Amino acid sequence: MNIQKLLTKIDCSCGKTHFCDIKYVFVENNAVAHLGDICKDFSNILIVADENTYGVAGEKCEKYIGSKVSKRKIFSGKKILVPNEEAIAGVRENLEGIDLIVGIGSGVIQDLCKYISFYDKIPYYIVATAPSMDGYASSGAAMITDGMKVTYPAKVPDAIIADTEVLKGAPIEMIKAGYGDIVGKYSALNDWKLSRVVLGEYFCESIYDLTDDMLKKTLPLAQKLLQRDEESIKTLTEALVVVGIAMSFAGNSRPASGSEHHLSHFFEITGIIDGNESLPHGIDVAFSTVITTKIREKILNGKFPQKQYSHDEAEYKSEMNRVYTIVSDGCIALQDKMGYYAKDRMPAYLENEDEIRKILAEVPSADEIVAMLSSIGLDMKDFYNKYPAEKIADAIKYAKDLKDRYTVLWMYYDLYGTEAVL
Repeated sequence: MNIQKLLTKIDCSCGKTHFCDIKYVFVENNAVAHLGDICKDFSNILIVADENTYGVAGEKCEKYIGSKVSKRKIFSGKKILVPNEEAIAGVRENLEGIDLIVGIGSGVIQDLCKYISFYDKIPYYIVATAPSMDGYASSGAAMITDGMKVTYPAKVPDAIIADTEVLKGAPIEMIKAGYGDIVGKYSALNDWKLSRVVLGEYFCESIYDLTDDMLKKTLPLAQKLLQRDEESIKTLTEALVVVGIAMSFAGNSRPASGSEHHLSHFFEITGIIDGNESLPHGIDVAFSTVITTKIREKILNGKFPQKQYSHDEAEYKSEMNRVYTIVSDGCIALQDKMGYYAKDRMPAYLENEDEIRKILAEVPSADEIVAMLSSIGLDMKDFYNKYPAEKIADAIKYAKDLKDRYTVLWMYYDLYGTEAVL
C-alpha cells in the first residue's frame, strides 16, 4: 500500500486535522539502500542498537551511511534490554556533536531513540529489524521509569526503514508477536467505542476504520507468515506502521491499545518486580485479548446491577501494596489523580445498556480468537503455564490501575468488583 499518502494532512469529518510528521516510510526489499540519500544532509550520526540487531542489519546500514557514522551505542544482546534510566543514560553519554540518531531494532530500541530524540531535540530514523510491534510510527515512547510503565509524549521518527529481507529473517517469535499485536486491535478498538459511550471520549470513525482495515488485511496471513513469505511480512509490517500512524492521528494510543495492553503491561511490570521475565509483548497482548474477550462475554451473559461496586479504600491500598510492592504508590497516585474510583458510572451503564451490549458483542468470541492465535502457532496453554491463575486474576482486577485510560476492565470492576472471571 502507499503509506506515503497517509503522511499528508487530512481534514477529517470528526472535526480534527490528522497529520503525521514522518518524512519517509520505506517497506520493501533492500529498503536500507535509501539511507545513503536520506542521510546526505547529516554529518555526525549515532547508531543505536543491541548486539543482535546490529548483527542482522548494522553493517548493511553502515554500507550506505558510510563515514558519517561517528559513534555507536551497542547494548548487550545477552539479556533483555529495559528502556529505563540506565539505558537512557547509556545513549545520552554519546550525544555530543551528534546531528542524527539511527536506531536499528524494534520495540525497546525504538522507544529509547524516540524518547531521546524528543527530549534532547535530535532527529532520528529507525531501521526495523522485526515486524513485532506497532510502535514504529506512534508518537508515544513506552518507557519504564521509577519502576513504572509510562508512555511519554514523544515524536515520530523522521524515517522508517523496513527492509523485508531483514524482517523475514527475524526470530519467529517476533513475527508471531507482530501478528498477535494486530489481533489485539479487536480489544483496543472495542474499548475505544465503549469509552465513547460511557465517558463521552473523543472518537474518530476514520481512524477506527483505518485500524480495522489493517486488522482484516493481516488476519489471513498466519500460515504464510510462519513460512516467512516476504510479501506477507511486508503486509504485516505495513499494518503495524499504519496502526502507529493511526495513533499519531488520534494524538494518543487509543486506536491500538486498551485492556489487552493493560494486562500485558501488568505481566511485564510485575515480572520486573518479581524477577520473572514476561512473554514477548505482542504475544502477551494476543493472549490477553482472549482474557478481555472472556470479560466481555461474562458481562454480556449477566445482568447489570442497579448499583456500582462499593470500593473499600483500605482494602484497595492493601491489595495494591501486595500486587505492585515498590511501585504501588505511583499507581495509587495515578488513580487518585484520575478519580475513576470516585466517579459513579452506573447511570451511564444503565442509560446506554442496549448500545453497550451491542458494542461488546462486536468482538469475535474468545474461542474464535483462540483459533486465530492457533493458526500462527500461539497456544493459550503457554499463557496459562507462564502465569499462575492467581496472577491472571490480579491482572484482571488491578491492571487498570497502571494506566489513565478507561477500558472494559473498569466496567467489569464497576459491575462485579473482584468477582472471578475465569
